[in-house]
Amino acid sequence: MKVFILVTAVAVAPLTNAAAQKPVYPPPGFQIAAAVSPLPEKLQAGARVLGYDASGKLVTLRRGTNDMVCLADDPSGKMFHVACYHRSLEPFMARGREMHALKKSREAIESTRAKDIASGRYRMPSKPAALYQYFAPRDSVNMTTGVITGAQHLYVVYTPYATYQSTGIAEIPVDGGPWVMDPGKPWAHMMIQPQKTARITIKIP
Repeated sequence: MKVFILVTAVAVAPLTNAAAQKPVYPPPGFQIAAAVSPLPEKLQAGARVLGYDASGKLVTLRRGTNDMVCLADDPSGKMFHVACYHRSLEPFMARGREMHALKKSREAIESTRAKDIASGRYRMPSKPAALYQYFAPRDSVNMTTGVITGAQHLYVVYTPYATYQSTGIAEIPVDGGPWVMDPGKPWAHMMIQPQKTARITIKIP
């Protein structure tokens, strides 16, 4: 069973230019279409989208009209990865991206986030908050047709401080079923990873 660990909601993904060996950032239209593709179709059109300009700076590619925030793939990562999450998670996710950019370890990121929450710098959502995402090998992404083969979905529901005792959900990985990761912590979350890979077609404008 593959378990992808989401630490910062930063895409982990390398579409590289063979000559320069630098990431190649796709046009905004492709980034937006790909970023929203993990969401149910009815939520896609209204999602806010964060992506990359030609220099690799994270920017807002599209303002949203609903409660979802989507993050485009980062071509500097090892796998193609796009993710969307409820806006109540944005302060937590933004802090993670900031720490990730500073090349902090997972332990350092968790420690910083714990201090942030304890000090009231931001709050975790008071109700369950969803995150939709998938990963795929880079060579399975066809940027011309928008077809991705071998995509592996991973759904997350953040439920702060959740434990087995409070939810009845196991605290160890369950093939294809829900389990609680980081039980008892402010960022405790339920993980659900379908066992079959999927074929996805991005609706490129």
